[in-house]
Amino acid sequence: MIEKYILKISEELSLKAKQTQAVVDLLEQGSTVPFIARYRKEATGSLDERVITTIRDRLAQLRELDKRRKTILETIESSGKLTDELKEKILAAPTMAVLEDLYLPYKPKRRTRATIAKEKGLEGLAEGIFGQGDIDPYEKAQEYIDQEKGVETANDALAGARDIMAEWICEDEQVRSAMRDIYNRLAIMESKVVSDKEQEGAKYKDYFDWEEPANKAPSHRVLAIRRGEKEGILRLRIRVPDDYATDQIESIVIKRNNATSEQVNLAIADGFKRLLSLSMTTEVRLENKKKADEEAIRVFADNLRQLLLAAPLGQKNVLAIDPGFRTGCKIVCLDRQGKLLKNDTIYPHNGSDSEIASGQKLKQLCEEYDVECIAVGNGTAGRETEAFIRKIDLGRNIPVVMVNESGASIYSASDAAREEFGDYDLTVRGAVSIGRRLMDPLAELVKIDPKSIGVGQYQHDVDQIKLKACLDDTVVSCVNAVGVEVNTASKKLLMYVSGLGPQLAENIVAYRNENGPFTSRDQLKKVPKLGAKTFEQCAGFLRIRNAKNPLDASAVHPESYSIVNSMATDLGYSISDLMKDKQLRDKIDLSKYVNDTVGLPTLNDIISELAKPGRDPREKFMPFKFAENVNKIEDLTPGMKLPGIVTNITAFGAFVDIGVHQDGLVHISQMANRFIKDPTEVVKVHQHVNVTVMEIDIDRKRISLSMK
Repeated sequence: MIEKYILKISEELSLKAKQTQAVVDLLEQGSTVPFIARYRKEATGSLDERVITTIRDRLAQLRELDKRRKTILETIESSGKLTDELKEKILAAPTMAVLEDLYLPYKPKRRTRATIAKEKGLEGLAEGIFGQGDIDPYEKAQEYIDQEKGVETANDALAGARDIMAEWICEDEQVRSAMRDIYNRLAIMESKVVSDKEQEGAKYKDYFDWEEPANKAPSHRVLAIRRGEKEGILRLRIRVPDDYATDQIESIVIKRNNATSEQVNLAIADGFKRLLSLSMTTEVRLENKKKADEEAIRVFADNLRQLLLAAPLGQKNVLAIDPGFRTGCKIVCLDRQGKLLKNDTIYPHNGSDSEIASGQKLKQLCEEYDVECIAVGNGTAGRETEAFIRKIDLGRNIPVVMVNESGASIYSASDAAREEFGDYDLTVRGAVSIGRRLMDPLAELVKIDPKSIGVGQYQHDVDQIKLKACLDDTVVSCVNAVGVEVNTASKKLLMYVSGLGPQLAENIVAYRNENGPFTSRDQLKKVPKLGAKTFEQCAGFLRIRNAKNPLDASAVHPESYSIVNSMATDLGYSISDLMKDKQLRDKIDLSKYVNDTVGLPTLNDIISELAKPGRDPREKFMPFKFAENVNKIEDLTPGMKLPGIVTNITAFGAFVDIGVHQDGLVHISQMANRFIKDPTEVVKVHQHVNVTVMEIDIDRKRISLSMK
């Protein structure tokens, strides 16, 4: 069976069978996607994470299809209705939809009009008419009159026979295939406002009278209309040209033009309207929802990746502020490892005396804790607090950076926050999160449910299981792409490292707390329950700075240490010398170190890593400053040119923070002086951009921007 899967996946993805086979074998052995992509390039032909993930997911789909195929075969066989022809069709069914079509006539049903007609003994009449022979249906129907069964007239008998035929027609594999094709090509998605809901549903105004081809409807529109329907504001309908659809069914079912075919035609019209159109509408809605979910999840995952891989400030002494008006601004001082040293509260917005006292306290804390950067949350009072700080003479130039605090309150109330700061209240935890996410966005944001970080749209409307799986994959990919310093990482960060999970992450932290910092990667083997396979999966992604072996701080896997040792020995130098001297590395003849398991892809990776051991793939941090005296939406006027930061990307444009507590939208048509198919061609999350204010709607809190 596995060979069949490998051939199919290889064909679909245009891969060599041995590449797919290698990936499947490694996955079956318990290898993770990041490990396979980074350390098994020779086996897979250097396939990247995206392709490996696709192979993994497609394999699961094919297995699920075959599981359902097996169940259907067993069910039909147990009923004694499985023929060789039907079995062959079921075994050849390429999709779940085709499989279910074949199963439909044999599927246990609730009581329908057709089953009631069969109970009245009308199936024989239906068979006679459906054969479309030269019989008089009214005369034949006389034979089935049975007042005890409720068949009082010939018309009653014919109506029951048509109910049976309608169900046969709607369950016919060929008919369903033709209807599916029509609905896929011609279905129109129509949205109307529910009567008297215009005012309540004002935000859905664009969809009060809307229609477009269902197969072209973009993800955000499908999800928006479905949400409006769920809230009782909109009515969604899927329709096709009825006459065309019934004509197609007639071309399949009608064999002759006689009195019986007239009855079959009546059954076709009834079956289409009462059964088949509803079934196909449900399919289109489900398929549209599935495609919309996939697109929304893809956009969400791309945004999340960009946010997690945003440039880190790095190891600096940071003073972080969770701003507020009446309740004051919570301040925390963090050392270069993110450790909380001090917390306090200032009240810079409660009058001139409080402002002076707050300024003095802030200056004192900056001196006492040698603050190198100030992080200010961008929530309520954020811009006002930033303006207050910039007015203070701190004695030296300390950068002030606004930090997106989306999700900080979620973290504050989480188990992870209680575990880290159980003795502090929520405001202190929130301020710490703001400071740490400036120092290292990835390390801090992994502690928060991705759905609470503020990127993506309609995340609560899409398939939650698929969303979680995709976002988990994204977090894992980002964490392993950057690498993790094992001696400072939180349990939450460690659990995303290849091969680890919550329990092993907890065991690593416990071992570290009990025995002190790890001094070598080899020491990880002493962590309870961290066996040889797990060590293989995680070791290359864990870093140990200042270890005795300099390779422990790099992405070179321990399984390749002997190769690096041979390279250094052959040249008569140490590994440290190799890492410092490019001329030495240039002398290495990589072909000498190729063997059955290690080829040039891995050897080239090793040389690159020796040049920049443990290099961070993220961009260099660039400070950003919002425009002065533009703090709220009322401060905006059309034509203003302002700096901004991209906070979220959708299929229809990008949202940009311009410092007024309400992100503005740069519609895709306003992103460049050329046609743009996808906003990601132009922008990415956290990118610094310059925008022009086009329109402001204060009542609806909408800001239209342009990047042209």
